[in-house]
Amino acid sequence: VWHDKCAMKVGTDGVLLGCWCDVPEARTLLDVGCGTGLISLMLAQRIPAHIDALDIDEAACIQAQENVSRSPFSDHIHIIYTSLARFADEQAGKKEYDCIVSNPPYFIDSLKCPDTQRNLARHTDTLPLDRLIHDSTRLLSPTGCICLVLPFDQRETLLRLIREEGLHLQKETDVLPTPASRPKRLLVQFGKQACENPRISSLVIEKERHHYTDEFIALAKDYYLYL
Repeated sequence: VWHDKCAMKVGTDGVLLGCWCDVPEARTLLDVGCGTGLISLMLAQRIPAHIDALDIDEAACIQAQENVSRSPFSDHIHIIYTSLARFADEQAGKKEYDCIVSNPPYFIDSLKCPDTQRNLARHTDTLPLDRLIHDSTRLLSPTGCICLVLPFDQRETLLRLIREEGLHLQKETDVLPTPASRPKRLLVQFGKQACENPRISSLVIEKERHHYTDEFIALAKDYYLYL
């Protein structure tokens, strides 16, 4: 996957979400803030679904289209240069998705860098979490789910927003860099259907530097060439 034109490069967060999102029955998927197209390509590799992939950055859309065109999945993935808000306004009530995935921008109060494109990809100004959840819910099918990867410290805010939208937590995985670390990332799935017993788990990425755990290898081995 090429990422020379994108502000946000291929990284562990996107790979984790692409591996972890498990929706084999989905027939329509929406990738919000698709960047390089990484997550869409990972999902297309194992799910025979139509995928719409959005990004507000034109250069990212060009990059994603190049990556998709080079892949065996070009007939299944449609790259769209637009914002989620505009797309929801245009398509809510017309389109429904079985699964909506996003590795969203999550820097809220941190100092911005001079690179406008990188700020667009990293900071929540253009896609705050509450708008992401609200607009995604407008496009979600009754049995569909939303899957996100976020900093773990946004967990309580996320759970509050889920409740406010009338959604229900279905699955959650706390991601730890090493066994001795505190959780750094949160992988979460939620939707309109009630779930009395959400699946709660944890995932440790490395035993030590550059030595991956068996659990991470099992999750990601189909996508990393060197695992």
